[in-house]
Amino acid sequence: MQLQPVMSPSFNVFRVGISFVVTCIFYKSTVDSLPELSPQKYFSTLQPGKASLAYFCQADSPSTSVFLEELNKAVRPLQDYGISVAKVNCVKEEMSRYCGKEKDSMKAYLFRGNILLREFPADTLFDVNAIVAHVLFALLFNEVKYITTLEDLQNIENALKGKENIVFSYVRAIGIPEHRAVMEAAFVYGTIYQFVLTTEIALLESIGSEDIEYAHLYFFHCKLVLDLTQQCRRTLMEQPLTTLNIHLFIKIMKAPLLTEVAEDPQQVSTVHLQLGLPLVFIVSQQATYEADRRTAEWVAWRLLGKAGVLLLLRDSLEVNIPQHANVVFKRAEKGVPLEFLVLHDVESIISHVENNMHIEEIQEDEDDDMEDPDMDVEDDEVAETVYRDRKRQLPLELTVELTEETFNVTVMASDSLVLFYAGWQAVSMAFLQSYIDVAIKLKGTSTMLLTRVNCADWSGVCTKQNVTEFPVVKMYKEGKNPVSYAGMLGTEDLLKFIQLNRISCPVIITSVQEAEEYLSGELYKHMISYSRVSVLGLFSPTMTTAKEDFTEAGKHLKGYVITGIYSEEDVLILSNKYAATLPALLLARHEEGKIESILLASTHVQDIVQIITNALLGTFPEITVENLPTYLRLQKPLLILFSDGGINPQYEKAILTLAKLKYLDKFTPCWLNLKNTPVGRGILQAYFDLVPPLPLLVLVNLHSGGQVFAFPSDQAITELNLVSWLKKLEAGLENPITILPAQEWKPPLPAYDFLSMMDAASQHPTRKVPECMKATDVQENDKEQHEDKSATRKQPTEALRIKHWNRSNWFKEAEKSFRRDKEL
Repeated sequence: MQLQPVMSPSFNVFRVGISFVVTCIFYKSTVDSLPELSPQKYFSTLQPGKASLAYFCQADSPSTSVFLEELNKAVRPLQDYGISVAKVNCVKEEMSRYCGKEKDSMKAYLFRGNILLREFPADTLFDVNAIVAHVLFALLFNEVKYITTLEDLQNIENALKGKENIVFSYVRAIGIPEHRAVMEAAFVYGTIYQFVLTTEIALLESIGSEDIEYAHLYFFHCKLVLDLTQQCRRTLMEQPLTTLNIHLFIKIMKAPLLTEVAEDPQQVSTVHLQLGLPLVFIVSQQATYEADRRTAEWVAWRLLGKAGVLLLLRDSLEVNIPQHANVVFKRAEKGVPLEFLVLHDVESIISHVENNMHIEEIQEDEDDDMEDPDMDVEDDEVAETVYRDRKRQLPLELTVELTEETFNVTVMASDSLVLFYAGWQAVSMAFLQSYIDVAIKLKGTSTMLLTRVNCADWSGVCTKQNVTEFPVVKMYKEGKNPVSYAGMLGTEDLLKFIQLNRISCPVIITSVQEAEEYLSGELYKHMISYSRVSVLGLFSPTMTTAKEDFTEAGKHLKGYVITGIYSEEDVLILSNKYAATLPALLLARHEEGKIESILLASTHVQDIVQIITNALLGTFPEITVENLPTYLRLQKPLLILFSDGGINPQYEKAILTLAKLKYLDKFTPCWLNLKNTPVGRGILQAYFDLVPPLPLLVLVNLHSGGQVFAFPSDQAITELNLVSWLKKLEAGLENPITILPAQEWKPPLPAYDFLSMMDAASQHPTRKVPECMKATDVQENDKEQHEDKSATRKQPTEALRIKHWNRSNWFKEAEKSFRRDKEL
């Protein structure tokens, strides 16, 4: 479908004066829709304000037939935009400088009137989409801004706040169908909105987009923003980038965000309904009008592009709405009755709409018809993700695939990061995507070579490298033993591990001034984003054993935190300044601007590692999906403050004060922001059925009994009230609001119960043990270390990893521990 241009007269004048010229070798066209003219005749037809696409051809070669076919296809769409097309035959009697020589024949020229605007290499015009896209892109140089950095986007956004909305799009390359679709939309809507285009993946990532391999289009609502410090709201177009979809999306963005109605919902029709989207009516009455309107506006923003939202005034209605109903849902299909619902929060409304949306999806290919219809029902979430992304093409060329012949040569020749994975395992394939994302981020900026070994193909390599679990990442540096990555299976954590490994651990600090720069973050300010805490060990020159143990502890923590050591004669200057008795640790928390001192009562390596690890957790941290497993490992009840945004400073002060006074040593005090971690709403619904008013303090005893207690909502969270409440809990005077069930987390189908199968197999000693498990006792120690480190991996990956294949007991313990984690 082509969009007909609708624009101002001045805009028309700008567009029509275009001439597009391609020099080529003559080929006798077999089509009639491409006019053929002589050079003199063609130039005589050019007029100021008249657009033309001319193709100059020399004789004696049919080699450009493919291009002529694509150019012929472009005739009609370009005419729709006021650009005529002609083929100009170069003859000796009327030679033109645009006819060129044979070696220069394949070029394209863009004109306005008889003025040359631009020259293209012909290989950029590879098909009809590329021809149309390039012509419109050059024509719309004012309406479509091409950018490459986040700073460019921010500058445009700031300049248009309160003035104009933005249509921001990302395409993988110039000239592809998605680029053409954006240009055609810009031709129609370029005078109404500012179009911004990029082909930079890093820019797309910086605004928080996922699936960066696909084209994206966002609508930036900047016209409503009056505060220049406020960010423009952004709405993502979830449909594929086609001309029709972009047109429909922009029409929806132009529609009113919220409409008030006082008529029968069955008779109401809006642009959303006409475009196949449902309507959501928030039922209001005079007593609660203001609150209902705020709720309706919030729902409207959340459902923008998915449904229309209206505020239905019950008091003015002539028809009866069931008294209990607070939401009316109207489908786009004709003849479907209205749904009268009772939904108590915004999330329930959003979920109902998303679960009932009727979306017509285009059939991908004939192969999909042959697939098992139940293939998307997998035994776990990771496997389901891998199946859904099975057609995503990963740029594997960014990493080097190693074999038995190339492994030793590669890791000895350069610093290398090696991913050991199994092509048949879901977790491996899911993590491979994160590994490739890291390669994309590091492209051209790192000397570390990213490689991979498929243990399904090269089991001998993996066995020699003591790989007994999948997936595993190891770092190889010349002259050093390989270091195993034990962080979470995600892009950001692996990237942090790689970047922090560029720094020596511990860093040798040689002066007080350098120590101050280290503590302030100036010494390694380019690494602050990867390590928000820096650790400095203070030792007198005579504390040889303590320094050696700290140095060894620093090596253990390399890649996870920046550590430094200072042991010069003037170390007392720092010791006195920060009230630290030697030997001591100084912890610089850069985001908070605080420096804490910790006495090293024990200088054993493992004790130092544990002290630093615990200190990194924070006294009152914000809980997220990513860091939750770390705090669950502490095996303490969680004292969680749920909030819908930032926390009250007085509440924070009360909890920090009690933590400092050791009142909360038996608990893990933390807080959860529902805006950053929306899954918190589901947690509260599981505890209370309905989401209670926030903020709310809850004690969750996951590891013994599963009881959940709620701090009295009629009391302020003060030191006195909190201590009194905790004492009542300890005395058994408080009743839990709920008790989490100790039900088992089993596979959905018996055929997926692999753990039971392995247990059954282990009861048959006559079965042959896989050769990969015939390890020496020395290797056994390495395996134990992996088990300890693996606990920091991201859930639910921990329960899914293929680890020590003949250790059924390990599986039982992991499954048992994971049940409680899953319940939260």
